[in-house]
Amino acid sequence: MSNLNRKYKDSVFVDLFSEDEKSKENFLSLYNALHGTSLPLSSPVENIRLDNVMYMNIINDVSCLVDGKIIVLAEHQSTINENMPLRFLEYIARLYEKLQAPTDRYLRKLSKIPTPEFYVFYNGIDDYPETTILKLSDAFITKPEQVPLELTVQVLNINTDKANKILTACKPLEEYSLFVEEVRTQTQLDRENGFTNAVKICIEKGILKEYLQRKSREVINMLVAEYDYDTDIAVQREESLRIGIQQGFSDGAYQKALETAKLMSYENLGIDLISKVTGLSVEEIKAL
Repeated sequence: MSNLNRKYKDSVFVDLFSEDEKSKENFLSLYNALHGTSLPLSSPVENIRLDNVMYMNIINDVSCLVDGKIIVLAEHQSTINENMPLRFLEYIARLYEKLQAPTDRYLRKLSKIPTPEFYVFYNGIDDYPETTILKLSDAFITKPEQVPLELTVQVLNINTDKANKILTACKPLEEYSLFVEEVRTQTQLDRENGFTNAVKICIEKGILKEYLQRKSREVINMLVAEYDYDTDIAVQREESLRIGIQQGFSDGAYQKALETAKLMSYENLGIDLISKVTGLSVEEIKAL
């Protein structure tokens, strides 16, 4: 499942389930847990991940072709984005373009395509249900009796305090969740050495032990890269907000942005979309 032409920096989640030498075993364990199946390790699994599509939107994704299905897995350690169905729609369209020959769509005979399935694994600190379904149709401005287009995303909270049954069915995912929690704890205690301490403690506890023993330095580098990326995004947003507020007080743009955000909220549009359109922060929008 290795891709030697990667142009992006993997996360630990992506590495475990898509790139590592044991990623196929881990992925099939997760697939079987999700479907109640027992596909053997000999089952063909093809990594069809798109480079630099989802990652640049602060999401770590795994896309594999298995058993006649396209399985798209994503990890979220921040607040769940309710626009995920739309983002997955754009993603799957690009995957189908990648998998099909350009001429297939013009054939008179029906061209069969793999069935898509979408999963988001949430392990952030906000309270979130054990399982949630997000639907593309929830974003439609008008709601026809028969929905002409639908895409559903299953969101699974994998924080161990939720005791999600998927964790007991998939040991690699359970240990990954414990690893994330240990990283979170250690970085709060020691920002400078937190990643290193977390890796050492997990090895001692037997959490992802073999994986971390093989790739401890690489894992730490991945964690640092993820942390730096999130920090850069947060700083950029804070700076953009500060500049926007300064300009708004002088020309009324800030007040107009607030009014626009209110109108969009009344239409039940997603907070992320409102933030993108108006330039307001999530906190400002929630305070309206």
